[in-house]
Amino acid sequence: MAKNKELLNSGKAPEPVGLYPHARRVGNLLFLSGVGPRERGTKNIPGVELDAQGNILNYDIEAQCHSVFRNVRYILEDAGADWDDLVDVTVFLTNMQDDFQTYNRIYAEYFKDNQPCRTTVEVNKLPTPIAIELKCIATIITP
Repeated sequence: MAKNKELLNSGKAPEPVGLYPHARRVGNLLFLSGVGPRERGTKNIPGVELDAQGNILNYDIEAQCHSVFRNVRYILEDAGADWDDLVDVTVFLTNMQDDFQTYNRIYAEYFKDNQPCRTTVEVNKLPTPIAIELKCIATIITP
């Protein structure tokens, strides 16, 4: 069992949809739980239009990308890290064929200076009606 582990939650990122923290620090590593584009304090998902049953009618992957990157930044900052501390990013997309090109362009805007390792996979569905989720690892200075 690793020593010096700490659960961290951001006051700006959307609330987790289950029993897990936004991040967990173990030594000099910060592991972020899956982060989506939802907005804190609401069920609003930027760029998503739902029907009465909660099914996705249409969505704007660009709006979701900007929102998910913003949420990752909130968690990093509240944990005492920053964007340049990211070392690994796993990206889950629900529609690789239609969304990869837009996501890849926006990703390049955010990561032009810091280039963490990256894996992008397509998944059938995510737990909420979103089209993108990130799982990240960052380095952090332990006090």
